[in-house]
Amino acid sequence: METAKYGNLHKLFDENFIDYTSYVIRERAIPDLADGLKPVQRRILQTLHNVDDGRFHKVANVVGETMKLHPHGDASIFSALVNLANKGYLVDRQGNFGNIYTGDSASAARYIECRLTPLARETMFNRELTEFTDSYDGRMKEPVSLPAKLPLLLLQGAEGIAVGMATKIMPHNFCELLQAQKKILQGEEFAVYPDFYQGGLLDVSAYDDGNGRLRCRARIEEKDDKTIIIREIPFGTNTQGLIESVEKAARAGKFKILSINDYTAEEVEIEIKLARGLKAEETIKALYAFTDCELAISPNFTVIRDRNPVILSVSEVLRENTSRLYNLLEKELQLELARLKERLQAHQLERIFIEERLYKQIEECPSFELVIKTIDEALKPYTAELVRPVSREDIEKLLEIKIKRISRYDIERKKKEIKATLRQIKEVEKNLRDMTGYCIRFLDDLLARYGGDYPRRTELTTFAGVQASQVALSNLTIGYDRESGFFGTQVKAGADNSLACSEYDKILLIDKSGWYKVINVPEKIFIGHDLLWWGRVADRQTFNMVYRDGKQNLCYLKRFVTPKFIVDKEYRLFAEQRRSEIIFLKTGEGVNIRAHLSPSPRTRRNREVFRCDDFLIKGAAAIGKRLSPRPIRRVEEVSDAVAAKAEEEKNPQAPLFNKE
Repeated sequence: METAKYGNLHKLFDENFIDYTSYVIRERAIPDLADGLKPVQRRILQTLHNVDDGRFHKVANVVGETMKLHPHGDASIFSALVNLANKGYLVDRQGNFGNIYTGDSASAARYIECRLTPLARETMFNRELTEFTDSYDGRMKEPVSLPAKLPLLLLQGAEGIAVGMATKIMPHNFCELLQAQKKILQGEEFAVYPDFYQGGLLDVSAYDDGNGRLRCRARIEEKDDKTIIIREIPFGTNTQGLIESVEKAARAGKFKILSINDYTAEEVEIEIKLARGLKAEETIKALYAFTDCELAISPNFTVIRDRNPVILSVSEVLRENTSRLYNLLEKELQLELARLKERLQAHQLERIFIEERLYKQIEECPSFELVIKTIDEALKPYTAELVRPVSREDIEKLLEIKIKRISRYDIERKKKEIKATLRQIKEVEKNLRDMTGYCIRFLDDLLARYGGDYPRRTELTTFAGVQASQVALSNLTIGYDRESGFFGTQVKAGADNSLACSEYDKILLIDKSGWYKVINVPEKIFIGHDLLWWGRVADRQTFNMVYRDGKQNLCYLKRFVTPKFIVDKEYRLFAEQRRSEIIFLKTGEGVNIRAHLSPSPRTRRNREVFRCDDFLIKGAAAIGKRLSPRPIRRVEEVSDAVAAKAEEEKNPQAPLFNKE
């Protein structure tokens, strides 16, 4: 019994959760591919269209009217309306709608006003092409989708979080989208990239047609050596958040600044004064590395298509939008053609009825039905001049013509109207035969009238990544106390056993016994008493090393570059043997060494000089080259002059240098 009860409860939760998930995905968070709008945005635009009289309306009134269609609170309507207005395409605004640069919020809804833009009126509405459904309470009708002739989803972009999925669609440039649609209609290749209202610099090298990855940077100028100014900010940020990230990085010691001031109004202007000794170019690199002046954006092109969520690309969406534009314009032309033909039918019937004095034939008719029949018979000889067969409705309209209008009827004027209507019909039929050309002319007209209002704001470029370790200040000091064996930033040591570094550096440690490892900068750790060499990891750094093999008691020299590593993993430079140890280690090129050999009664020479550069560079795990068949007591570094002299003593007939 208990099992059945909990099973039913589990089923109830599963069903309700699925319903809730579907509702949030389709009706709240994810935009529809058809018109590029979320439901709340669609309801706002339909409400603005319903109340549109060319004048501004109080936003509070618009929100209240939209509540009749939207089953949620007014706060979501107000925020969506402000967002639509700040995008600048569909909603014209009057008053304080906030500042997208500074992040300041809009004034209260009762203080600001809005209306549809001319672009929205022209491209978003056509009642004859709109499918309507009942509102949530059944009292009103709302559109299933608006007949949008713009690629609105790509134009405005969208962000939303649903249950188990999210969407993040980048906004694009108005002119570039329409130009791309023209190329689609002409069968040409095209590519479009995001364009942000905040401007900035954009690297699209890792962009994948609506997905992938974008890198966006602020536009920073050098006013002088001690002052830099941020003129444009990355997408998704505001000046307040950007300044906070700069101040946080400065407090953490990433770079030094004297002051930061925000003078942003209609345009972004953040002034940063630099500390003494710092250069503007270096600080700009640090700003990109440590602050929100550079951001990585990961788009996610999830939309609703046919009431199901799908992941698409920009190209796919733009092609579908172009196909939708083609179909909408074709339907509009067909509707216009039908209206023109009806108008021509009415004009012709009226002309025939009055010019041929057919009204005279009904003067003696005793009943209305006989009147209808008489006129119908009288019009039959003129059927060839009409658009379609005469209907009862046509005859009833003729009978509604007043005597006063018949007496003042102007035949010539009516013929001119008929000719004008015929010309319009021919023009519409011509456009229907060449729909591709008509669509291109429609796009060209929009570009000519509105394109100048929407220039590209974000500059497309490529920029090399700034490594934090390369621009970080060396504000930490690592010390090594050989007596205690401790190593780290909290260890006090003399200048010979200290190193300035940053928190991003990796430190290479080499012990006398032959082990080495790479670690992050530590506060304080125990390393041991025999640490032979330590320093920052540098790419392609050359090591010259002589070690004693304890098993054979022979010494080997090997040269290697900075080895590959996993942080905190211990490696060995030679096999671990009792009494095996490193007896000489030096980095760099041009190293010369002198080996002191154990005395032998059979030889007079107990010292040999070697140029390390004469030995090949091999891997860190290589055995190396044996220096001598005799044991070596110690190795020391010598100068180039000593090495040259030793080589000349070995071979006096072949001097090292050309003395000429």
